[in-house]
Amino acid sequence: MIEFIDGNEAIVKGAIDAGCKFFAGYPITPATPILLGMMQELPKVGGFAIQAEDEIASIGFCIGASMAGKKAMTATSGPGISLYSENIGLAIMGETPLVIVDVQRQGPATGSATKDGQGDIQFIRWGTSGGYPIIAISPTTVEECYTFTIYAFNLAEIFRVPVFLVSSKELSMTRTRVDWSKVEKPEIIDRKYPPEDTPDYKPYYFENIDDVPLFSPFGGKHIIRYTTSTHDEYGNLLTVPEKIQKMMEHLDKKINEEKVKKYFPYAVRFDEQEGAETLIISYGITARSAIEAVERARENGYKVSHLIINLLWPVPEDEIKKATRNIKRIIFPEMNNGQYVLEIERIVDKSKVEIVRINQMDTTLINPQKILNEILKSK
Repeated sequence: MIEFIDGNEAIVKGAIDAGCKFFAGYPITPATPILLGMMQELPKVGGFAIQAEDEIASIGFCIGASMAGKKAMTATSGPGISLYSENIGLAIMGETPLVIVDVQRQGPATGSATKDGQGDIQFIRWGTSGGYPIIAISPTTVEECYTFTIYAFNLAEIFRVPVFLVSSKELSMTRTRVDWSKVEKPEIIDRKYPPEDTPDYKPYYFENIDDVPLFSPFGGKHIIRYTTSTHDEYGNLLTVPEKIQKMMEHLDKKINEEKVKKYFPYAVRFDEQEGAETLIISYGITARSAIEAVERARENGYKVSHLIINLLWPVPEDEIKKATRNIKRIIFPEMNNGQYVLEIERIVDKSKVEIVRINQMDTTLINPQKILNEILKSK
């Protein structure tokens, strides 16, 4: 089947196919079509979609639904993520499976509500107190909006953590032709429950520091406690420093690059050209301009490789290091003031590699010619 759809519609379709049964959100450009789509489609599969009174209530509803056993999703843009912040921390502390769609727009604050941007990249990682890890994946195409939404639900279930699907205005609201016969539908991974007759069930028990506790829902056979505070394996508040240290290390260690890549095989897309000393690194909507720029450069005899990063957090350091071997010049276009490039500068040896930033914040997409102009300086 062939459809003419946009990224927001693909996300709705992916969520339904992933088994999402609860959605709550508040209208905000450019994520509102996801709210409307879920309100239309979820009741058809026995689910519930709610327009809450604000963003704080929206994510709170989703946390409650998830802890009651439902796959849950919310969607917003940058200002909504600001309001989500405290409850994102709660979801991390309570080890709550949750998918959060961030359809980015130009910020800060209200910014340019109907224009594109990529300014939330660091915020979604570091926007809660404590700095504990989340997972964030970034589609480049409408097809990936669908496929990555399913992967986002899978990752949330596997790791019991909020997972961000990071889109942006142009990707989410521009229609394109999709041939569904060529679009991957990942295997659906559901929540793992302990047997109902498990004696002395401990909702936050882990044997190894990086284990993920088995989930049991509120309203089931087991006693469940849920708190924003540091707690023991039963959910009781902790005051013992040694036990608090162990719990905090668990929240940090249960998410790492290798474990996430095991369940998300699209951490990067590396288009390598033999002999290239120039590398373009991109993600999200900007990657589409970079793809065209690379094609045009090669047509003109320039050797250039291209790395698209789909797994933003945790950072796919191994793939980045591999892609930057024998590279003398990295060109990194972003529609912000230089955010994810900080991770590249942290990983590579800047004494051996020149890193060229292309930062554009005028609400327009980065033109392929702008990237091509930088490539042409490499020869």
